[in-house]
Amino acid sequence: MSASGALALLRERVLPTRADYSGLRRSWRGDVLAGVTVGVVALPLALAFGVTSGVGASAGLITAIVAGLVAAVFGGSNLQVSGPTGAMAVVLVPIVARYGAEAVIPVAILAGLMVMAMGMSGLGRAVAYIPWPVVEGFTVGIATIIFLQQIPLALDVPKPDGENTALVAFRAIAATDWQSATQSLAIVALVVLLMLGLPRIRRSLPASIIAIVVATALTTWLAWDVMSIGALPGVVPSPRLPILSTATTSALFSAALAVAALAAIESLLSARVADGMSDASRLNPDRELFGQGLANVVSGLFGGMPATGAIARTAVNVRAGARTRLSAIVHSVLILAVVLFAASLVARIPLAALAGVLMVTAVRMVDRRSLKAIVTSSRSDALVMILTATATVVFDLILAVEIGIAVAAVLALRAMAKSSTVEQEEVSFAGSTETVTDDQEVELLRQHIAVYRLDGALFFGAAQHFLDVFTSVSDVRVVILRLGGVRVIDASGGHALEEIITGLQSRGVTVLLCGVGERSGKILEAVGAMTALDAERHTFTSLPAAIEHARGHVERHLSPHD
Repeated sequence: MSASGALALLRERVLPTRADYSGLRRSWRGDVLAGVTVGVVALPLALAFGVTSGVGASAGLITAIVAGLVAAVFGGSNLQVSGPTGAMAVVLVPIVARYGAEAVIPVAILAGLMVMAMGMSGLGRAVAYIPWPVVEGFTVGIATIIFLQQIPLALDVPKPDGENTALVAFRAIAATDWQSATQSLAIVALVVLLMLGLPRIRRSLPASIIAIVVATALTTWLAWDVMSIGALPGVVPSPRLPILSTATTSALFSAALAVAALAAIESLLSARVADGMSDASRLNPDRELFGQGLANVVSGLFGGMPATGAIARTAVNVRAGARTRLSAIVHSVLILAVVLFAASLVARIPLAALAGVLMVTAVRMVDRRSLKAIVTSSRSDALVMILTATATVVFDLILAVEIGIAVAAVLALRAMAKSSTVEQEEVSFAGSTETVTDDQEVELLRQHIAVYRLDGALFFGAAQHFLDVFTSVSDVRVVILRLGGVRVIDASGGHALEEIITGLQSRGVTVLLCGVGERSGKILEAVGAMTALDAERHTFTSLPAAIEHARGHVERHLSPHD
């Protein structure tokens, strides 16, 4: 491929295009409002995740600004909003504890390079193989986590220690002074009512922003003593390249690999969920990985932490009416402007108001029609969805996706094995070159010739079933195996067929194969199934030819008293 062709392919796969902003003239007002809404929601989350991970609030803000902007421009989704996330913070805690906060910078850069390589090599499309029930289960699990994360804020209590969101929420409830929590709960109720009620008056109203402004004004006017965002750092550092020695790179490689895996999976699933929530755009998974990887590299250069696509902020973005990636760009620019010029005003926003926004967002993330469709479609799909959602809440995102895919794969193999069948067919002499007219001769031939049709997949999951069927076959002279209905054959299936042929022939039964395709033939040849036949001429392309050969074989071997 020429250099110009490679550049064109690279541009098509991972680089921005003018089409990213199609329809912007019509949607820019809604995109700006959505970006402002997301920016207000993202601001405290960036601070919180920075502190939780151990790298500090400033690193969280830098990540939201820098990584959010780069991912918005170079990512593969028009609606994805990126930044620090709770799942990433959990992964970073042991890294900071072992190597120190400074190690997060090279980890972000190394992980970013890995994710970029995934995108350029086309691995992003692997997300297409994640089953729909897994994606919906992931969405339900993340929505549950987002809702539970807001409980300490809604109750105006400090977040209890612990990594499991559900346990932290229950501890917060147990530690609540319900009399003092009435003010924060009133703020949450006000925000929820406004967010649910304002769209009924007019859909274009920015309900989230109005709810936060009203809640902040009311809290200030009544002088309620509730937790607020508080003072913000106002410094954006200059980019710098960390000094990486061979020893440092080797020590941090496994940590960077874990971060890269999380960044790739969470970003792709988040963007895919966004696709399901809106018809504004379609995800380009390879470009999304490239953009997220680049965002992590740049975030590390500016002293930030690793970033991923953030499902909560992305959901807020979609629900706020975003149509293009301008909204994600505005979100980053707003956080930058707030840090530089309006830190004192944002500091007054009560955390309970943000909790209300995210609680409504979490509930809206769950598509009840999709859940009903999965639950009513089959027990297997319902089980996969429930297990994925439960594992997301109880364990973590990566493990939840692994569990969901593993269970879905096992159930799919089980269904495929069940669909693989062996049926004995009646021997018909229609189409033979010599017509059999004697009924007694027909009956005699049918006693000594058996035709079996194999359908479905002859693979490791169904191999034992096929072996069991032919174990007891010994009362015939010739067995014809029709393989035209076999769609898939793997090495295990081919080996099982070789055992079937060898076993039948050891009992004096001649085996003929009919309808072996070119691809199946190569596999059967490789595993020795073809060479196991008594003769090379025992393969046929049509059933009448195989039956005629079987007839001649029976007639030659039957003794006169038979």
